[in-house]
Amino acid sequence: MGRHSLIELEAVLAIVRCGSFRAAAVELGLSTTAVSNAVGKLERELSVRLFNRTTRSVSLTHAGRIFVAQIRPALESIQKAMNTARSQQETPSGTLRINAFATAAREIMAPLVLTYLQRYPQVHIDIVTEGRLVDVVAAGFDLGVRSADLVPSDAIAIPLGPARRMAVVAAPDFFEGRAIPQVPQELLAYPGLRIRLPNGALFRWRFAKADEELQLDVEGPLTLDEASLARIAVTNGVGIGYFMESDVREDIAAGRLIRLLDDWTPPLAPLCIYYPSRRNPSAAFRAFIELAREAAAGRLEQP
Repeated sequence: MGRHSLIELEAVLAIVRCGSFRAAAVELGLSTTAVSNAVGKLERELSVRLFNRTTRSVSLTHAGRIFVAQIRPALESIQKAMNTARSQQETPSGTLRINAFATAAREIMAPLVLTYLQRYPQVHIDIVTEGRLVDVVAAGFDLGVRSADLVPSDAIAIPLGPARRMAVVAAPDFFEGRAIPQVPQELLAYPGLRIRLPNGALFRWRFAKADEELQLDVEGPLTLDEASLARIAVTNGVGIGYFMESDVREDIAAGRLIRLLDDWTPPLAPLCIYYPSRRNPSAAFRAFIELAREAAAGRLEQP
């Protein structure tokens, strides 16, 4: 069975629309000979004549009419898909899929994602949050958001904002009648919210100061794997929590939580948007990367 190119099928429909091989050639930007050869090749491979040709007119045969009726909807769908693809190279539209861990997604939501959607309302952003590291290409994502130290070495990365920090916090009432810990080891005397990692292991609270580093395996009444749940528990006085600073910054500023051991939580690696090197990116993708670069340079004006 022969393999037919689109130009052969387009030539057939152009002849039907224009009424002649010459006019079809003009519409397609080809020579009359090229159109004739394309149709002849198709007829030979199908073993059927599609057109009755005379020196004065061209008309479809019975087989040709059936053939055109069947291929026209399919070619129109193909042309529509090609036009849609081209338009996405010119105007940001379509869908962007982003993979991030939950805290990272919260950090980029207002300053980056919502700003982007306001600028480009024809784009839909699909964010999937998960703790495990994934291959964004294999999993069908356009972009990933991770700590800089977790970005694959072969990816292009754009740092977002300054270095981040952890924060040890508790409700103000929690320390009524209790001494406030001055060093990390003193936390072991109090209930702490335990953190479960995506692989099921329990996370050790990490601290560093000067040349000293240590990790603590706290104990407490709750083990959780979601920061928003842990925040509810801590603000209600269940125990001491260990969070990304961004997750509790507003609570600290409002006095709902107090911060402990501030000098024991040094900076962490910054967040990065990362993506594989790619050819012919869509307009939506290019616009998002440009906005991320604006954010990295401190030039992003939020809505």
